[in-house]
Amino acid sequence: MDLIMGMNSGSSFDGIDVILAETEMAEDGFPKAPRFICGGSYEWPKEVADIVQDAFVNKVDMVGLNRLNYLCGAVFAEKAAQFMKENNIDSRNIKVLGLDTQTIYQEQPNHAAIAKMTKEEKDDWVGRWLSGNYPCGTQMGDTSVIANLVDIDTVTHFRPADHTSGGAAAPLMPYLDYILFRDKPGYTMTLNIGGIANLHVANADRRRMFGFDTGPGNIISNYMCKVLFGLEYDKDGAIAASGKVNDELMDYFMQHPFWDRPVPRSGWSQDYSEEYIKATIQKFSALPKEDLLATACAFTGEAVARSMKENVPEEIIRSTDKLYASGGGVKNPQIMKEIQKRVPGNIKVTTSAEIGIPPEYKEAIKFATIAYSTIHCVPGNIPAAGHASQYAILGKIAVAPRHIKGGPQL
Repeated sequence: MDLIMGMNSGSSFDGIDVILAETEMAEDGFPKAPRFICGGSYEWPKEVADIVQDAFVNKVDMVGLNRLNYLCGAVFAEKAAQFMKENNIDSRNIKVLGLDTQTIYQEQPNHAAIAKMTKEEKDDWVGRWLSGNYPCGTQMGDTSVIANLVDIDTVTHFRPADHTSGGAAAPLMPYLDYILFRDKPGYTMTLNIGGIANLHVANADRRRMFGFDTGPGNIISNYMCKVLFGLEYDKDGAIAASGKVNDELMDYFMQHPFWDRPVPRSGWSQDYSEEYIKATIQKFSALPKEDLLATACAFTGEAVARSMKENVPEEIIRSTDKLYASGGGVKNPQIMKEIQKRVPGNIKVTTSAEIGIPPEYKEAIKFATIAYSTIHCVPGNIPAAGHASQYAILGKIAVAPRHIKGGPQL
């Protein structure tokens, strides 16, 4: 068995998760389901976090972005090293480290326009992006900085390979779900609740899989909690549970431009930016603060239910008995309650802990698994979910300095 490490800093930007797991290649040419060993979560250094927050809203110039890329690489390396020290892990025993680094910008593909493009238009590689039809994104954290500081072969930046063939590359979770559930008959449905939530349907036949963002996860709830109550988050969903869902505010949320995008939709943190949430609070300032938070949680549940209905065939929904949830949002019982209340009654909302995957670390486990696949030249995208035109080996690889051969050593 090979030891693998994964890291994640998602759209909620509330910390860096690090995990150690083990896996090996199976006879079918894919990794076996990873076995989680241990994990940890770490804070971003405030001086770097402030710059990242500015980058989210386009307040960092090109010179600053260049330095931020190296800064973020150093932060990820520092937290990986701290995790290994705390858990007595020797970097020489790690087969690969996988992380997508920190997304600061993301565009989804124009699926309808791409579908109408002729072969000649698609063969104009430069025109793919000049037209604005193909997706793009920016992640901060240089691969070589990380690999050379922690002395581990490192794979990062998984999304551009899928973008190249028109895929959304968001969410990326369907690949891990395929690895976890490919031996299970029928369909398996999972949900990840980070800052943005995404839903996935796994199947042994990758051509029958689905994956899409559903809208907000805990991003609105967390920010409202910070602004209205001076708290980082609503512990145990207690404040939201004391409020009432307001229909007018719910209607307002459901008119967000996210819903104007064709399915499968992709979203990111700036869809529900500080400006949007502040404007919402101002517009509905007459409501009790608890009602604002209660409605934010209900909106997450309604968005999941609507997105499920609009993206997944009814016969698959009817045949599904469990929805395995992961991500930080599962720690908010009010969000989980609102999802359960609004999805079809035949579906029980539970967590990935039932299948041995700690909900808070599934994203980091995903990146470790994709990285392991990458170094074995196994494609880590699911074209049926992201609508890419082909399979792709995801990520950028930097080789650890311990592999240096030839020449005198300093």
